[in-house]
Amino acid sequence: MLPLEITILGCGSAKPTLRHHTSSQIVSRQGALYMIDCGEGTQRQFIKYKFHHGQMENIFISHAHGDHCLGLIGLLSSMSLDNRHYDINLYIPADFEEILKMQIDFFIHHADFNIRIHPIDCQEPTLIHADEHFEVMALPLEHRVPCYGFLFREKQGNRHIKAECIEQYSIPRKEIQGIREGLDFTTADGRVIPNEELTTPPDPTRSYAYLSDTRPMMEYVDLLHGVDLIYHDATYCEGDEKLACQYDHSTASEAAEFAKKCNAGKLLLGHFSSRYGNEGQMLKCATTHFPHIMLADEGLTVEIADKTEEGPLFIEWRK
Repeated sequence: MLPLEITILGCGSAKPTLRHHTSSQIVSRQGALYMIDCGEGTQRQFIKYKFHHGQMENIFISHAHGDHCLGLIGLLSSMSLDNRHYDINLYIPADFEEILKMQIDFFIHHADFNIRIHPIDCQEPTLIHADEHFEVMALPLEHRVPCYGFLFREKQGNRHIKAECIEQYSIPRKEIQGIREGLDFTTADGRVIPNEELTTPPDPTRSYAYLSDTRPMMEYVDLLHGVDLIYHDATYCEGDEKLACQYDHSTASEAAEFAKKCNAGKLLLGHFSSRYGNEGQMLKCATTHFPHIMLADEGLTVEIADKTEEGPLFIEWRK
């Protein structure tokens, strides 16, 4: 199974600090990179953790607050300076489109590539992107401005042909792809061999949900049931519920309760307020509601590795 990884470039809220950069992360699969949010200083983090924009064709911006988008125009400018020649797709809230186009026209009018803007304006979960790796849905969130989460679901792969069947039935090489795609095989003497006899099921698909900035969205519990990994707003610690409600964010404990209801494989807490010295107390409180939790941190990569009936295997490390 191909690696599916999420790398945190920034997980702080509101403004950069000496502890955390503002929001951005990379989803990667088979060399393809997908950026979610692009706060101030993102391109420096992008370089630090050894990514290259040549592998990136899609950027998803959750909302038009500066800590999630102020780095975007700088990143696009650098792509132009690096003589990029192929398109970049930007999925952004519709209310951000006009001002972003003005910035692009002013700063990057000389670009040799197309910047394709796909405005998001939906009131319910909507498919906004599909390619050979993923289908991506936009999920409207509860925040002070139009804001969207993103659900990445892997495309279903092909079935696996049994090596012994190739020899047993003298299957020509040109027939193998069709069998992997679900076709039966007809032998030279006219016997039809069912596909189920020739193959084993495809690899289970994996999923990742990014939900920041928001109050807990309990209406998505069914949609996200069994999701492998959730990154969730955890701006505030337990005891600051009033602030979370006032500013349309979540506490770490609320995020944990949501992940539990979703039966998620694992929860990654992020978007931390600078008011707290560290996030240890958040983790302690949250794990009383849901045990499978990690704290986001710059440079942390989480791999959703081989998935079995028992669930996904997570491997994490710091780069």
